[in-house]
Amino acid sequence: MTTEKYFKGDVFHTPTDGKLEFLEDALIQIDSSGIITKVTKKGDIDYQSACEHADNVITLSKGACFLPGFVDLHVHAPQWPQAGIALDEPLNVWLDECTFPLEAKYADTAFAQTVYEDLVAQLLARGTTTVLYFATIHLEASFLLAKICVEKGQRGLVGKVVMDDSQANPDFYRDASTDAALQETEAFIQAVQGLAESAHQGVYPVVTPRFVPSCTDEGLAGLGALAQKYDVHVQTHCSEGQWEHDFVQERFGKTDTEVLKDFGLLKEKAVMAHSNFISPKDGDLFIEAGAAVAHCPISNAYFANSVIPIKRLKDQGVTIGLGTDISGGFSPSLYDNIKQAVMSSRMLEDGVDVRIEQSDRGVPDSRISVVDAFSLATKGGGDALRLPIGVIKEGYAFDVQVIDSQCKDNPLPDFGVFTTPEARLQKILYLATMQNIRQVWVQGKKVHEK
Repeated sequence: MTTEKYFKGDVFHTPTDGKLEFLEDALIQIDSSGIITKVTKKGDIDYQSACEHADNVITLSKGACFLPGFVDLHVHAPQWPQAGIALDEPLNVWLDECTFPLEAKYADTAFAQTVYEDLVAQLLARGTTTVLYFATIHLEASFLLAKICVEKGQRGLVGKVVMDDSQANPDFYRDASTDAALQETEAFIQAVQGLAESAHQGVYPVVTPRFVPSCTDEGLAGLGALAQKYDVHVQTHCSEGQWEHDFVQERFGKTDTEVLKDFGLLKEKAVMAHSNFISPKDGDLFIEAGAAVAHCPISNAYFANSVIPIKRLKDQGVTIGLGTDISGGFSPSLYDNIKQAVMSSRMLEDGVDVRIEQSDRGVPDSRISVVDAFSLATKGGGDALRLPIGVIKEGYAFDVQVIDSQCKDNPLPDFGVFTTPEARLQKILYLATMQNIRQVWVQGKKVHEK
């Protein structure tokens, strides 16, 4: 009995950064592990024969297509109840009066179970197949999030957060000590690596200092050593806003990027959230280390005090993906963040202060296209995590969203006018809702159906 599966339909993806490839009615073959073994294109010489000999083909209906599953590089899982709350407040009020009291609640694993099960299901329903998660300081609840990802079929990369500086964190929400933080981080890494042995789609532990200001030097050094010892992913915030950027500069006389490098935390498989203030010199350090940026455009509009120059960083060679940053970003949808990434880049290019002459108002050559942003949400995320995801081609995991542009709840008609492949994708990226996401597959297994 054959173990292969076959899928047939239109494909939109960006196997080259920012460059759309459209495959009409492609035949996709996957093996029992959920890995794509062959993609046969309509113009290929063996296309007709391959279609005739494929068994049990799942064929998309007219108006439907495959998009790669989205890769969300920055989610604060415990902040899901806070989404949309207190975003009009300054960052310190948002954190001190809402976020930290909320995250402290995850000492209660029953509360954690309720929130995390809902969050993972909500993200899958929005086409997000892989997520890089911040959890909390709580070992048990953080491991629970990893288990829920496995059970629901999402590829999860989960970090137990470290906040070990008693002078920088609230009494009610911090690690008991630096030693305790490091011991629990190591225990968490070992537990998740054990869980991964039975996770079809993969689950990964992540070394996670909240950010430099919340950690001691000893804590940062210890986390860098653990990342090296176990060769695991790393995540933290890097130069998110003016306050963090200035605080780290004052404490160390260096940029956030330089400090993280010194502690062994800027490395391959490291994803630095935001990174709005990184300089070209910092960008070179990212490239040299193999680290990546998680661009969070909605969240940045609230708390970054700047617009990150995505086009400049991409042209420099920095690896960049996209993140929602729940709940600094209110939306759990990468569709919304794709749109905001485009809008923010255009605001950077055009400038925002009409009191300044137009010729001096903005930063030339800063805009990105919606296809560029789509690429960040798919291939960019896979590149950042060093995982074979985000593209629909041989050797990659079959992580896809099935999009129906003719569904009765939110049809996306073209009226026979804008019918090119790029126009079709643009309409999907700008106008699709959850109603259009009919199915989601992760590693060859269906994990959501509308």
